[in-house]
Formats: sequence, structure tokens, C-alpha cells
Amino acid sequence: MEKRGNLDSQIEVVSKKFLELSEDKEIFVVSHFDTDGITSATILLKTLRKLDKKFSIKIIKSLEKKFIQTIPKNKLIVFLDLASSNLDTIAESGLEDVFVIDHHEVTQEVPTNVHIINPELCEGQRISGSGVTYLFCKQLYPEIFDLEKLAILGMIGDMLEKEIDQLNHNIVNQGEIKKKRGLLIYPSTRPLNRTLEYNSNPYIPGVTGNIKGVLELLRECGLNPERGKYKSLIELTDEEMGKLVTAIMLRNPKSRNKEIIGDIFLLKFFNKLEDARELSAMINACSKFGESETAIQFCMGLSSAKKKAEAIHIKYKQLLISGLKYVTEIEKIEGRGFTIINAKENIKDTMIGTITSILSNSSLYEEGTIIIALAYYDDKIKISARNVGNEGRNVREVLSKVMLNLGGEVGGHKFAAGCLIQREQEQEFIDGLKRNLEIEMVKI
Repeated sequence: MEKRGNLDSQIEVVSKKFLELSEDKEIFVVSHFDTDGITSATILLKTLRKLDKKFSIKIIKSLEKKFIQTIPKNKLIVFLDLASSNLDTIAESGLEDVFVIDHHEVTQEVPTNVHIINPELCEGQRISGSGVTYLFCKQLYPEIFDLEKLAILGMIGDMLEKEIDQLNHNIVNQGEIKKKRGLLIYPSTRPLNRTLEYNSNPYIPGVTGNIKGVLELLRECGLNPERGKYKSLIELTDEEMGKLVTAIMLRNPKSRNKEIIGDIFLLKFFNKLEDARELSAMINACSKFGESETAIQFCMGLSSAKKKAEAIHIKYKQLLISGLKYVTEIEKIEGRGFTIINAKENIKDTMIGTITSILSNSSLYEEGTIIIALAYYDDKIKISARNVGNEGRNVREVLSKVMLNLGGEVGGHKFAAGCLIQREQEQEFIDGLKRNLEIEMVKI
């Protein structure tokens, strides 16, 4: 794909065009339903209000051809955190003024009716969709403030906090965000017994979802409750933190210190200092339960959405733990360097990607293993693919080869990708997947 200068020049050119074309047109915003997409939508929503623009927002699970064909032709269309893998369909749609603000891999030529901002088309810096949207909105309305924390929540939702480059550093430094070095389990602001019980990233065998295992680990570290309450992670001394890290690594021997120690981002939300990873997870949980409106209201700081989001998050964590338990116990299709998990209707399609990500970051699989999970979604099947350790084969390419015969588009990144197939294509997809994975292994 041809490179298009640097990101700053992309943003400058596209933002000018956006202000010009939106003078007399209503704006229709389409954004992805995960944390990165929700925070992107909220950042743009706040900016459009400041600009006094007329707009509407649609949050979707995935961008399908059928949906693109229903988009009104008389509006200015903005895609956030998606559409980079749907450019051919957009070109054929008859839409006139389309803006794509995204960070996913671009595999198709950019059509003339699309104005795009995507770091993949320039220096390829690692930045979230919300980060790109933030930079775009700051160009549209430089006086706007308090958007940085939303960009950080989106970055953490896309798990980019471990590899922050200069772009993200600049966003962090502009916001009222505190950083503390510590153990990367969350929330760091809650009592340790509860944090460890519901922690799933990193997944700790014998501890995650097991209160007896949690209490045993804490006793082993000499961490006992004081006045009936355990300390939170950020309240631990250096010595206590060291003991806890050692105990977790003994239960997760493949984990390395650098993988479970990192920056904890703390930001003020609803007038209280909170762990950004927990806030990000709450936003994600709302959308996964079909409550995208609640997620946006939560990001907007509406107190009425706070209690609802907290209740949804509790239910989400319980389902996540039971889903992890299910996938570790069921029979899988396994070969050299790959594992296929067919969860069918036993795990929500909106949770299968999260579970696959957790497994890929656990000690259960060797680095370089490809994990591909399937979950039913109405008459379709949601596919999520991850590469353990982010090294080895490009999972997006693996899925794309299989989908050549089935139709449909693949979205995502080199080591984290996904797609949708029809339910009747289930066996054909699995057979094609096994065939391609086994052939690739022979090549290697």
C-alpha cells in the first residue's frame, strides 16, 4: 500500500476537507463497539457539539456490506476505528463524502470518495483509534480540552499501554493522568482479594476465579487484612509488591517480569482517582451487553450511567471467568503451532475476542501459537484470532487465505484479527483453517 506522508500532514489535509464539506451537510458517525470505538465516538461527539454541527451516531459490532448499503447517501459519513478493510465496498456504495479515521491495517486501495487518516499509511506508529480521533479533533477545534483521558482509555482498551510511542506519550502528558509503576493487574485501587479473584489478564492458574486460591496466595505473601480489609495494589510497599510478583510468577512460570510489571494509569473520573484499565473494561462490558448508549453516557461523565455501568461490569466479569473456565476444559482442535476453540453458543460472540486475547497472554500456550476461537452470533459465527507472544505468523493473512473461498472481509492487525462467516460455513471454515495452518507449518 502506497504511503501518504506523515500523520500530521494527513490530519491537516483531512480536517480542512471535513470542515469544508460539513458546512451544509448533516454528519453520520459510525463507530466500533469496543472501548476504543466508544471513546473515539465520544471524543468526536464532544467536538461536533463545540462546532455546533448536526450529527447522529451509530455504534456497530462489525462493518458488513449489507449495512454499508443502508447508509444514507445525502450525509457526510465518518467511520471511526473501522472501515480500513472495507474500502472496496465503500467505493461501490455510491456514498459521496466519506471520512475514515482508523488505525487498522489497510489492504485495499483508497477510493477517491474516501478521505482517510490512518498511521498505517505513513510511518505506522502504534496508536489507538481513539488516539487518532483525538489528534483529528484537536485539529478541528484546538480549544477543546479534557479529551485526553478518553484517548488514554481507548489506548488501554486496545492494550497498547505496554508499547507507548511518542504520539501516545504526548497525549498522556497533555492530560491530567498519573502514572505509577507496578503489577499489571487491575483494578489497582480496589482490595487485593477482589482484584485477584476477578483478574483475568494476566490469567493466573489456580487464582483467577478461585477465592480459596486467592487467599492462599495472599497468605503466602504475608499480605493479611488490616481491620478486616486487604490493601489495594497501589498501597503496597516495594517489599510487599516484590513478594506478590514472585508468587504470581511461580504460578505463571512462562510469564516474565517485564510482562507483568508496567505503567498503571490513574485518572480522575466522577471526581475520584480510578485505574484506567478498570474504566476501560467497564466501557467495554457495556457495549458487549448491547448497552453502547450507556457506555457513551459513562464516557460523557453522566452520573446516571455510572451505577448501571458498574452493575453491567460485575455481570460481565462473572461471565468472563466462567467463559475462561469453559475454554480451558473443552476439547479443542490442536495441531503443531495452533489451537482452534469452537465455543459455539456457550460463549457470547461479544466476549470471544476478549477471551482469546486473555488466553494469548496467558502461560497456557507457547509463544508463536495461533489461537482461533469461534462463537455463534445469530445465523453467523464470530471468529477471533490471536498470536501468542506477538511473534511468528500473521493471523490476519491466515484468516484472509481461508476467507478467499468463503467470501467476506477480515479486519484487525498482524497478531490480532477477526471475521464473520455464515453458520452453514462452519465446517468448511474449520477444514480450510486446518489445511492452511498445517501447510504453513510445513513451510516453516
